[in-house]
Amino acid sequence: MQLTRRNFFKFMGATGASVAVLPSSAQAWQSKAPPDPYGCLVDLTRCNGCRKCEDACSTVNELPPPIKDVCDCTVFEKKRRPDENAFTVVNRYFSGKLDELDKPLPVFVKIQCMHCQDPACVSACIVGALTKKENGAVHYDVSKCIGCRYCMVACPFEIPAYEYHDPITPRVRKCTFCFDRISKDGGLPGCATICPVEAITFGKRNTLLELAKKRIKDNPGKYVDHVYGEKEVGGTSWLYVSSLPFSKLNFPQLPEKPSPKLSETIQHSLFSYLWSPILLFGLLGGIMYKSKKKNDNPQDKGGA
Repeated sequence: MQLTRRNFFKFMGATGASVAVLPSSAQAWQSKAPPDPYGCLVDLTRCNGCRKCEDACSTVNELPPPIKDVCDCTVFEKKRRPDENAFTVVNRYFSGKLDELDKPLPVFVKIQCMHCQDPACVSACIVGALTKKENGAVHYDVSKCIGCRYCMVACPFEIPAYEYHDPITPRVRKCTFCFDRISKDGGLPGCATICPVEAITFGKRNTLLELAKKRIKDNPGKYVDHVYGEKEVGGTSWLYVSSLPFSKLNFPQLPEKPSPKLSETIQHSLFSYLWSPILLFGLLGGIMYKSKKKNDNPQDKGGA
């Protein structure tokens, strides 16, 4: 058997099919989400765009101050994303409605790491630099990071940023959920502490879900009937309620299935038994050896 491109893909297809019939225990995927972590509920109907959360985040995480003063509304002229120097940003959208002064009614959206229940970035990290903690935070350990940036590719919210300007000790940067404050000091995230209109509520995730659903039920004309983050990619620690559909506020439309479920199922199916990789490479090696032996033998080619 000559190892042609066609034969190789036939073999790999058969190998893939064999993976599908491995015992169910090899394919079973289990969520690693903590049962009731901390989270934050962001009520977009309350946010007034003051950007004090940006300022507090910069102070707590020892980041450069916001690019423009919190009173400078020109910052809303361009949509921004969190980066290595800003872990949270606020953007402005217009609802299409007018306020009492006949001015366009804005909706402000705070963006940061969502701290997923089953984070794709954690699953993608090959050295364990990212871990999901019991308190809800997706924690980053810079001492383990090798700079592969797989987390940046895996994140469905496109949040992790990289310090490209630092060639010696670059880090992956994102919202920390003020990990030390909530785990050691029993405090609140900086953004939740400073919000003057209480648009950000910190607490246990299950309690926040109940609160969000109660607000929607009590004010059906004020909110859309959706808690963003309840089910998206398996659920997130940051939850949102809004007066506008989330698709109009640039929230990604994502499936309910956790992102790591498919990738980890395939990995576990292939490597749950020691003989799986050995058999795979052994068969490939055998085919290559047989192909080489046939090519080296003139009689096999019809020669005298």
